[in-house]
Amino acid sequence: MQHFMQRLGDGAAAFSLRWIPAPFSFAIVLTILVYLAALLATERGPIELVDDWYGGFWNLLAFGMQMVLIVVTGYGLATSPPVQRALRWLSARPRSAGGAVAMTAAITGLLAFLHWGVALVVGAFLAKEVAKSAKLRGLKAHFPLIAAAGYGGAVVSQTGLSSSAALLVNTPGHFLEDKIGLLSLSETIFQPYSLVFVLLTLFLMPLLLASLHPRKDKVIEIADTADAHIDACAHEAGASSPAERLNRSRLLMGGIVAAGLLYVARYLADNGLLGLNLNVLNFAMLMLGMVLHGTLANYGRAIANGTSAASGIILQFPFYAGILGLMAGSGLLAMIANWFVSISTPETFPLWSMISAAIVNFAVPSAGGQWAIQGPIAVEAAQQLGLPSHVAVMTVMMGDQLTNLAQPFWLLPLLGITGLKVGQILGYTMILMAAVFLINAGCLLLLL
Repeated sequence: MQHFMQRLGDGAAAFSLRWIPAPFSFAIVLTILVYLAALLATERGPIELVDDWYGGFWNLLAFGMQMVLIVVTGYGLATSPPVQRALRWLSARPRSAGGAVAMTAAITGLLAFLHWGVALVVGAFLAKEVAKSAKLRGLKAHFPLIAAAGYGGAVVSQTGLSSSAALLVNTPGHFLEDKIGLLSLSETIFQPYSLVFVLLTLFLMPLLLASLHPRKDKVIEIADTADAHIDACAHEAGASSPAERLNRSRLLMGGIVAAGLLYVARYLADNGLLGLNLNVLNFAMLMLGMVLHGTLANYGRAIANGTSAASGIILQFPFYAGILGLMAGSGLLAMIANWFVSISTPETFPLWSMISAAIVNFAVPSAGGQWAIQGPIAVEAAQQLGLPSHVAVMTVMMGDQLTNLAQPFWLLPLLGITGLKVGQILGYTMILMAAVFLINAGCLLLLL
């Protein structure tokens, strides 16, 4: 069995390295494919579709900024001295190459449940530190597989505390409030079928990925030239001028952080953890990052360095918004979603809703953007079938997070931090995607 799993991992890695293009090229190819599909399947003409594409190009700027902040504030946390010390301590714990993979996957999965942006960045840094420590101790650990483990935990991100749609439908004024009202997190991510899915995935994912570790003669270790990528954390040697003293003033930093954390504490006291929304989460991560870096100057440098991890998102998010504009304006997305609805019964709707969201996510790898278009269709279908609204919310999010394991967009921060190619990682995560699909389908069919 172990030999079979190793061969499976080797084959998947070889396939993805040969056939999966760079993420930006992937986005352009998807744009062309969606354009052609809309041209053939809908009544929109070629010029009208170009207008739809441009019409969507700038529609997600506000949400895109929220996504960038999640990654950048996560980077700020990951590069703080206390977190770096913790990562170095953790990286020395595994006693085998498989253990290094399993530990990285388990920790990243737990982080993803708490905050997917932190997991994206901390998981990448953890993978790098684990690979460096393993090499120093002669464990012969496969760096691409460790990196895949540092990303694979994202498969529970949209069933966790930072779930885009779950937080959105818990935010007053959301666009579906007149249809479903406000849904607290206890009605979405803390539903039994969602919790069981998360627990099973967090247990099985490390075991599966560890079993894919190649033989020693096929191992690719981390390069000796790889740096820790934490220059932004370095402290300045001194401060002589008034301006420099102000930049490094703990009093100045402490005042703004105290006010910020006071607001977060009051918000949680009034609304509870289950009342968390995306803006408050980003705000809390921002304040916590300042505390951990100690001064405004240190944190400012960390964030400046962290923007490189978000550069791919900044470049490509408008293109995916354009794809969303193509799919929404032409009616192609509604056609896909409605077809799945048409073949659904109350028993099978959760599974088909998840599958349709997984397919759409290839073209629109934005949970919030996807919910903005597919959400109304899923909610209407659930209500017609007599199902509660949380089923629509969670099945769309489950589908979205599933194919993130085969869609390279959210790999961009990890690729920038590790220096690996997308094809070195996606083969392993696509095997994980197949396994997680079975877990997901079982939970939806048996527990709903």
